Amino acid sequence: MRAEAQQYIDRIDAALDLLRRFLDWDRALRRLDELNARVEDPTLWDDAKKAQEVMRERTRLDSAIGATRAIDSEKKDTAELIEMAEAEGDEDMIAEGTAALRALAERADEDKVKALLAGEADGNDTYLEIHAGAGGTESQDWAEMLQRMYQRWAERRGYKVELVDYHGGEQAGIKSATLLIKGENAYGYAKTESGVHRLVRISPYDSSARRHTSFSSVWVYPVIDDNIDIEINESDLKIDTYRASGAGGQHINTTDSAVRITHVPTGIIVACQNQRSQHKNKAEAMNMLKARMYEAELQKREAAASAEHSAKSDIGWGHQIRSYVLQPYQMVKDLRTGVVSSSPDDVLDGALDPYMAAALSQKVTGEKVDVEDVD
Repeated sequence: MRAEAQQYIDRIDAALDLLRRFLDWDRALRRLDELNARVEDPTLWDDAKKAQEVMRERTRLDSAIGATRAIDSEKKDTAELIEMAEAEGDEDMIAEGTAALRALAERADEDKVKALLAGEADGNDTYLEIHAGAGGTESQDWAEMLQRMYQRWAERRGYKVELVDYHGGEQAGIKSATLLIKGENAYGYAKTESGVHRLVRISPYDSSARRHTSFSSVWVYPVIDDNIDIEINESDLKIDTYRASGAGGQHINTTDSAVRITHVPTGIIVACQNQRSQHKNKAEAMNMLKARMYEAELQKREAAASAEHSAKSDIGWGHQIRSYVLQPYQMVKDLRTGVVSSSPDDVLDGALDPYMAAALSQKVTGEKVDVEDVD
């Protein structure tokens, strides 16, 4: 087997191995047999809600197992075809088989990521908060660059983006912003971005053209649906209103319509100012608060993920999950997975899927990568 074709086979095998580990293959097969038997039971629909849960689980397992088997079968058939073509010296058939393996490897990677998005809230819409770290204008400008990056990423995936809360910087950039990203699996993908992001560049605000390092943090939490009940006592809330300070003059209200809610027992603070009505802003802020409290509960249940989010307490050196270097060389490096890009412009323009896929895979394998930060 030629090296290029073997590379694609190895990539497909790695994706299938991860899928089987994630599904707990033998257990998944037994569980699918159980679910198929339950579907044949006419009494299942006596409890419609329970029946729907069974059907959803069956559909998910059947789809994941079927996709895994289909890719494995196609890989074997294509590999045999290439071996026959090599024996006969048929270069056209070898090229055709290699192209088929490449397409199959891409499909395997896509199916792998979709299967990994099986968390309780992974399919939901998501809130994404960005906060500038210490450093004034430099960090505030970096925070605005991150805001644009995530908006572009969402647009690439066909998601809708709303600016829920915005606090502009004193000279440039933003102090903070909250985006509401709507689309299938928005939270599942974006949750891997929580943490501190570090930028190294020649500062456009430094007359001496010196290199500066800036930090901003990202915090991601899911929009919760009606099936999830979060109880909040009104007596635990501190509600403040203030005048909105939108991204442009035409957005700035002349009344105190913006709302900030503090959940006193947990210290969680949310704010909304994108609506002109104080009532609507309060309703959206309450949704955000419920989402934050639900996400906090998810983190308690997912002890492995909590380390990611501990970085929120300190937006600075030693806590970053990714470094973006624009000078004196070009590199974006993820410090959890080791994924590297030599094209920061593409990453800052929303090319984040490889980083998200690697982080999702790491959650399954539990494998830690020893990654050195970049200067």
